[in-house]
Amino acid sequence: MSIGGWSRWAATVLASDPARNFRSGSVNAKGMRLVQTPAELRDFPDFVGGVMARWHVPGVAVAIARNGELVLCEGFGLRDVARGLPVTSRSLFAIGSATKAFTTMGLALLADEGKVDWDTPVRRYLPSFALHDPFASERITPRDLVTHRSGLPRHDALWYGGALSRAELVDRLRYLEPSKDFRAVWQYQNLMYMTAGYLTGELAGTTWEGFVQERIFDRLGMGGSNFSVTRSQQAEDAARPYREKDGQAEELPFRDLDAVGPAGSINSNAEDMVKWLLLHLNRGRHDGEAVVSEGQIAQMQAPQMVMPDPAKYAELSPASYGLGWFVQTYRGHSVVHHGGNIDGFSALVSLLPREKIGVVVLTNLNGVPVPEVVALQVYDRLLGLPEISWDDRFFAEQEERKQAGERGTEKAETDRVKGTHPSHDLDAYAGDYAHPGYGVAAVERRGDGLSLRFNAFEGPLRHLHYDVFDFTIDLFETRFTVSFATDVRGDIASFATPLEPTVPDVVFLRRPGAELTEPSFLSRFAGTFEVMGMRLTVALKGERTLQVSLPGQPDFELEPVKGTGFRLKGLSGFAIEFTIDETGAVVGALLTQPNGVFTARKTG
Repeated sequence: MSIGGWSRWAATVLASDPARNFRSGSVNAKGMRLVQTPAELRDFPDFVGGVMARWHVPGVAVAIARNGELVLCEGFGLRDVARGLPVTSRSLFAIGSATKAFTTMGLALLADEGKVDWDTPVRRYLPSFALHDPFASERITPRDLVTHRSGLPRHDALWYGGALSRAELVDRLRYLEPSKDFRAVWQYQNLMYMTAGYLTGELAGTTWEGFVQERIFDRLGMGGSNFSVTRSQQAEDAARPYREKDGQAEELPFRDLDAVGPAGSINSNAEDMVKWLLLHLNRGRHDGEAVVSEGQIAQMQAPQMVMPDPAKYAELSPASYGLGWFVQTYRGHSVVHHGGNIDGFSALVSLLPREKIGVVVLTNLNGVPVPEVVALQVYDRLLGLPEISWDDRFFAEQEERKQAGERGTEKAETDRVKGTHPSHDLDAYAGDYAHPGYGVAAVERRGDGLSLRFNAFEGPLRHLHYDVFDFTIDLFETRFTVSFATDVRGDIASFATPLEPTVPDVVFLRRPGAELTEPSFLSRFAGTFEVMGMRLTVALKGERTLQVSLPGQPDFELEPVKGTGFRLKGLSGFAIEFTIDETGAVVGALLTQPNGVFTARKTG
């Protein structure tokens, strides 16, 4: 049976026999018991089945708490379509950015112990920490890190699918350009949460994972939860990730988020997540004992930074951001929530603190609003409000986005300048290109075209016009332009691409071939040269760098260009090209300066 066909079949099965694909009966975990399902939720499986069918979602897990009790904890549909395995209340799902509240809870626990202060500069704890903006580097605090007001936009291409460690990512933040002034505007930012988790580990003398495991998971009895998809794939009861494609669910590979774990790597299940819900609904208490102070819970759930987006619907107020939570009102009721989306999974953790109602919705489909649809339906029912068809509203929004995307593709084709061609043979574009923050991108010759490889992304470069190509990331259905540029010699020297659309294009500079930095190659050019009666010395600095010295001038590092040509680092228009005789010996050099080209003779 096709996956699309299964989605339609699922709605019928769930409506006719709600217990068939659910885990039924009581849930016992450290004294927590599933009470009788309230009347408002008795036909809830029918609603969930209909939503799943419409959005082609393979599996969903839902947990609902009210007044300190678990009122529903069930699995719907399939966690593994190929093997026909059902979702249970213990099936593991990635919760994505709902992880962020665990990271702020970790800092809150340290704040209760006096080991960190929300408003003390991060540099007090991490002296080497730096951002592109020197002022922000000096003044940014833990509160700033977790309220999305660093001035940095997302810059997610730095980490997504990459192999850098957490410490390396923190070190590279200084090379990322901000799009706004520090503390001026709310801008969602995963890398700052990664930094907050790194800070937690440093202060606690462990790792972020170790601290959250001991102080939150173990304390609450969240025994099924973990921090890595590697662990999830080894579990017996784990959901597989999917995306919707052409009306069907297509399985995706698991995405490793270990390096940016504090921003979104937690995997959990409905039974565990309801304990997390109850901790917040009970103002920081678990089993009658305080896990974290009520004051810290109040800070987490209080508005810290106003979000600039206007409210689209009258029932939902404009949102603010707390400490790891979005804060707004729904039909006059205060709601605290955070969603999560990562390859193949969409999740939501949401609570009404005053009414002591909380909902967790976990799904194994990429980028769908099903968690929001289900949670808002629960609120309408338990609050006794007239039900709103959020499913219809969100579905209409999705159709608008699809149409906009199609129009964007059509416009890109219209804007294409026909009849043009690249300025060089395609072989001239091949090579490695580097950015100090983003790292290395490789352009390769493949068949009769070019391909680009960067982190986990790899695919063809399609020629648009002149020296501009485009690159499509299939998972996100996103196209990037890649515009190559030449140096003064006419050689391909760099490419620019809008990896972060809110700042100027990110520029990757061409790296010399590996052979041009080999000691055996560079050592040939070491020696003394005479030019216009002056002595010029070229020496090997370390093993892979040449350095040139002139009397009365500072030493300059030589950067390989190609062949035997080098440029003087930091000086525009200055270069050296060594000359070789028929025996392969270095006999001299041509020195290029803005005022001319001078010949040097090798003397030693």
